[in-house]
Amino acid sequence: MAARAEAESEAGAAVESPAALSQGAALVESNFQLAPSARKARPSDLVALAEQVQKADDFTRANACNRLTVIAEQIRYLQEQARKVLEEANRDADLHHVACNFVKKPGNVYYLYRRDSGQRYFSMLSPKEWGTSCPSEFLGAYKLQHDMSWTPSDDIEKRDAELNVLEKLLNQQAALPPCSEPNFRGLTM
Repeated sequence: MAARAEAESEAGAAVESPAALSQGAALVESNFQLAPSARKARPSDLVALAEQVQKADDFTRANACNRLTVIAEQIRYLQEQARKVLEEANRDADLHHVACNFVKKPGNVYYLYRRDSGQRYFSMLSPKEWGTSCPSEFLGAYKLQHDMSWTPSDDIEKRDAELNVLEKLLNQQAALPPCSEPNFRGLTM
């Protein structure tokens, strides 16, 4: 017993504080007696154990921080996507309420004008087709999509290309035998 107490006091002297050791490195309790030659613990062993536990804590914390950083970036990305969806939904709702004297059909491009009175309206005629006799201020051109959303003229080509890729994907997947994994062969944007 005296040898054990001596080993514990030597180990305690090597560590900065016993409280720090008990919080960092936990030693396995034992219910058996060691041979006197095995009872002596070197202070450096306990210091190395405490350093190993501290290093593991640091790595665990860094790993958690890295993973949380990735999640935070994903959250920012999703927030930006949600903002864009809401902006597009507001724009689409606004355009659906613009004055129009004809039935709008998906797949066609319509031209938005503003009269001197401030009233906005859709026309099937482009400013080019009106020529110099265009009666109102031209605000923009929009394509009515089949999902009843509106695509600004600057984005029509890009959106059509995206929809073509998706259509190709749907057609190719329908022609393939059932499989457990998705197949995206030959699809390019």
